[in-house]
Amino acid sequence: MAQDRIHVKNLLLRAIIGLNDWEREKRQDVLINLTLFTDMRAAGRSDDAADILNYRSITKAVIEYVENSQHYLVEALATEIARICVVDHDAARVIVQVEKPGALRFAESVGVEIERARADFE
Repeated sequence: MAQDRIHVKNLLLRAIIGLNDWEREKRQDVLINLTLFTDMRAAGRSDDAADILNYRSITKAVIEYVENSQHYLVEALATEIARICVVDHDAARVIVQVEKPGALRFAESVGVEIERARADFE
């Protein structure tokens, strides 16, 4: 399996996320980081955009999904983001970090990190 990686760092979006009533009414900040695994050898040889994993289209799909989502759990949001990356956009594997800044008193952020491949969605 390819070990080449593309990093999308600190994508700050707003979503309905959380268990409390007030969290269901107002969008909150969510911070997303992606590590997309792909084989970059063909793109490295060809210098042709047709040979890349298009991280721009992945990021646009993630933004659209997150901003229109309404999950109770960050785990569920992270799972759907992973599905977008590997099923809809053919990343070999992805690590997804989803954080809720300010969700815990005295903590800058709280979040989850998951790793998924296509087989996890079959």
